[in-house]
Amino acid sequence: MIKMLKMNNKKTILFIFFIYAIIPLKAINADTNRQETYKQLNLFGDVFQRVQEQYVEEVTDKKLIESAISGMLQSLDPHSSYLSADSYKDMQVKTKGKFGGLGIEITMEDGVVKVVSPIDDTPAAKAGMMSGDLIIGVDGESIRGLTINESVSKLRGPVGSKVVITVVRGKKDPYEIEIKRDIINIKSVKHNIIKNIGYVRLTTFSDTTTSGLEKALTEIKKNIGNKFQGLILDLRNNPGGLLNQSISVADAFLNQGEIVSTQGRNDDDTSRVFAKKGDLINGQPLVVLINSGSASASEIVAGALKDHSRAIIIGTRSFGKGSVQSIIPLAGNGAMRLTTARYFTPSGISIQAKGIEPDIIVEAGVTDLKKAKNDNRREENLRGALDKNKKSKKTEIDSDSDKPLTPLEKLLQDNQISRAVDMIRGISLFNKNELSQKTVSAKNWIKFLVKFHFQKDHTDPVWV
Repeated sequence: MIKMLKMNNKKTILFIFFIYAIIPLKAINADTNRQETYKQLNLFGDVFQRVQEQYVEEVTDKKLIESAISGMLQSLDPHSSYLSADSYKDMQVKTKGKFGGLGIEITMEDGVVKVVSPIDDTPAAKAGMMSGDLIIGVDGESIRGLTINESVSKLRGPVGSKVVITVVRGKKDPYEIEIKRDIINIKSVKHNIIKNIGYVRLTTFSDTTTSGLEKALTEIKKNIGNKFQGLILDLRNNPGGLLNQSISVADAFLNQGEIVSTQGRNDDDTSRVFAKKGDLINGQPLVVLINSGSASASEIVAGALKDHSRAIIIGTRSFGKGSVQSIIPLAGNGAMRLTTARYFTPSGISIQAKGIEPDIIVEAGVTDLKKAKNDNRREENLRGALDKNKKSKKTEIDSDSDKPLTPLEKLLQDNQISRAVDMIRGISLFNKNELSQKTVSAKNWIKFLVKFHFQKDHTDPVWV
């Protein structure tokens, strides 16, 4: 150590002093291989000095140190990262439901920026960006090799400005998408009513998600009354958010049992959370929609409800993010996002890189309702049919063919929502006709409905 200090200049001495200042002394003293640690720190100091003195352009000490920290964290996993003071502030604003940008959550996978999911009704979603898209360029420049924070800084910009993103989707050739930046106002809860069935969509898990869910359910039940048949909870393309909100959302439909457990190196990062009594829809049928854009907090909710047989999960396999990140404030008003635990579903399963498998696989798609309306393959439409109504119905149907779809019809165009509606209506009929109003478990719903109706379907995480 002393020898190295004599060889290096004053800047390097100060840097090494800084490095040791930020490393807890007890950690160094406890390290049986501390001599190797000293050696690596000497190497780090040497590289730092050479970059300062010989790099083609002058680089500030702040940039080098922050980049070093960022690289260290990102080498651990795709979700650990350094947050500068500005990034930390943006993240705090985001969890409150409003921030500036494009409206996508991105992660880093094998050195490439990957879209976890776009947010509904944001510039990115309107431009057609999808979960799984790879972003390889911004404004004609490659972003390969950049850190997640460096990529974010290029994607963000003044509200109203435009950015051209080079995207790779599946096996297709790279292509460009132009997006106009805007203020992203996240309404995390949206709701509607479909044929006496409640529909609630959660776009993210922010501070207001649980309260928004409770408010939506109150309005739905008030409008439907005693004709309420069940609820569709749409978690598709929901990239996650706050852990406590995912727990309270799952708890809203459970009366007992474990919701989620976390396991980390430290006792503070290891816990088990259990549901409190009180199901907001009183045991009525519940269907949860998921897809590849359902990640993190969304998977906690889907996993808990599935393991307790409280809901039927419909859609496609979820993203597979089974880790918990803690936000740790740092000196200088920055912070680091550090993976501190893995989470497990109530059955003890980790979904990391696996995702939640739906009970019933239903691929995304659009149903042509107008075509269905105009389906004339019926007895009544045959020439000379017995008891045929003199008044032509065909004319009436055709007259509606050019009318725009209502909001309700647009929802039912969604193949997965349509199947969820059929599922709940089937459960309602089954309860009424077969069990005389008795409550049926989700397992029995699945057995019954899959056997008689759905068998054909079983073919085999940073906001910008």
